[in-house]
Amino acid sequence: MKFRDEHSRSSALLSHTRSPEQTIPPDRTVRLLDTTLRDGEQAPGVSLSPDEKVEIARALERADVSVIEAGSACTGAGERRAISRVTDLELDARVTSFCRGLQSDVDLALECDVDGVHIVVPASDRHVEGKVGTSRENNLATTAELVEYATAHDLWVEVIGEDGSRADLDYLEAVAETALDAGADRFCFADTVGYTGPERTAEAVSRLADRGPVSAHTHDDLGLGVANALAAVSAGADLVHCTVNGLGERAGNVALEEVAIALSHVYDVETLALEELYDLAQIVSRATGVQLPPNKAVIGENAFTHESGIHTDGTLKDDRMYEPYAPETVGRERRLALGKHTGRAGVAATLDEHDVAADDEEIAEIADRVTELGDRGRRVTDADLLAIAEDVTGDDRERVVELLDLTATSGGAVPTASIRLEVDGEERVASGTGSGPVDAAVSAVREALGSMADAELESYHVDAVTGGTDAVVTVEVTMVRNDRSVTVARSEADITRASVESMVDALDRLLAADRRPLEPADD
Repeated sequence: MKFRDEHSRSSALLSHTRSPEQTIPPDRTVRLLDTTLRDGEQAPGVSLSPDEKVEIARALERADVSVIEAGSACTGAGERRAISRVTDLELDARVTSFCRGLQSDVDLALECDVDGVHIVVPASDRHVEGKVGTSRENNLATTAELVEYATAHDLWVEVIGEDGSRADLDYLEAVAETALDAGADRFCFADTVGYTGPERTAEAVSRLADRGPVSAHTHDDLGLGVANALAAVSAGADLVHCTVNGLGERAGNVALEEVAIALSHVYDVETLALEELYDLAQIVSRATGVQLPPNKAVIGENAFTHESGIHTDGTLKDDRMYEPYAPETVGRERRLALGKHTGRAGVAATLDEHDVAADDEEIAEIADRVTELGDRGRRVTDADLLAIAEDVTGDDRERVVELLDLTATSGGAVPTASIRLEVDGEERVASGTGSGPVDAAVSAVREALGSMADAELESYHVDAVTGGTDAVVTVEVTMVRNDRSVTVARSEADITRASVESMVDALDRLLAADRRPLEPADD
């Protein structure tokens, strides 16, 4: 069943307090509208195919997002096909389209069989007069006509007052009242250019909420996206527009995952399935090609990673010592990183994860060597730690898999690679093709190892260490097998060799740790 607004205009007047200083009570009903497929796609360089929009929409549905803005039907025939693909999924979430202040835009949205529309109308004089070239009075009349037309076609209607944060508040109220009187389901306060702060947001939303149901649409140009969204909710808004990973124009929209966890953790207000947030973030990152900053709240690589010896030791004693909430809350796992700040507790815990035994004296020496590597500016990987441990403990491990030779070509129509490995003392040769030389070489490795290569590549990063055409690159991979992970980095002038060496070394570590019987390569 599609969610419908539970508020009547009269109940909206009773459900909030006008004071900007109010808190958000835990019994408040707040929903999230995701506009990744529309406003998020407007980020520079982002373009989503219909298949990618469908994949993201399904992930949003798994996360129990209430409203999905699938795009702007007016953009073109291709966009309308993509929106129609989303509406064909028959999701529980309401699926909507963005519309300019034109009746033709509403007609195009109707062609896509959406549940509702967001009609954007100018709210500030800058937009009323400078952008649209009309008057305040004509703008109100046009708004009423558009709402009446959309509601006559049984559409859920939200009117967005564009540039509302820079509007005269008396006029903004007039726009909202006109829209609601004409039959709109709600009015949206839009900080279109990320211009304002939480005090102004609370004042505006509080006045708008006196007129009826109100939403908030905030941007992060001043780094105040979440603060403004929470101020809006505190003042009476019960629907917040967001994008996954904070995608959007300029500095982006307010991030869905940040609003969701802030409302849950700080105010006990639940908006969606928090445990789906990390998978959702990864899906959107892959589809858009926009990598997640490591220090990004909630979904960044470092959000639940500890390197400092003091923090690691404290976290191992009490997992709430240095974390605001458990990583499992948002579908994450805790990681212990290795580097110059790693202490003995962190080293011991990481060695234990890899089933490496060492006494207290050996752990102290291993920790000292890890610190020395970190002092040289190196990122210390699991493979580095294990190699140090083998040297310190005298455990001379025999390799399971070792790279002997690699040849890769990409000048022809199909990139190809051939590989020669030593697997448990036996030489194996295989070849493969792929979308590029690295992909072809990895295919060859998997062919040579057969079912032994049943590990998942969790992450793959490439960084240039030096400049120029002969730059040395570092490839760092994290691979997972049987719930065990290992990170390996290799630096080479040849990116293909660096990639293959790091993957082979990671597989070697995983296979050795599992102590499983070797399996022959597929014939």
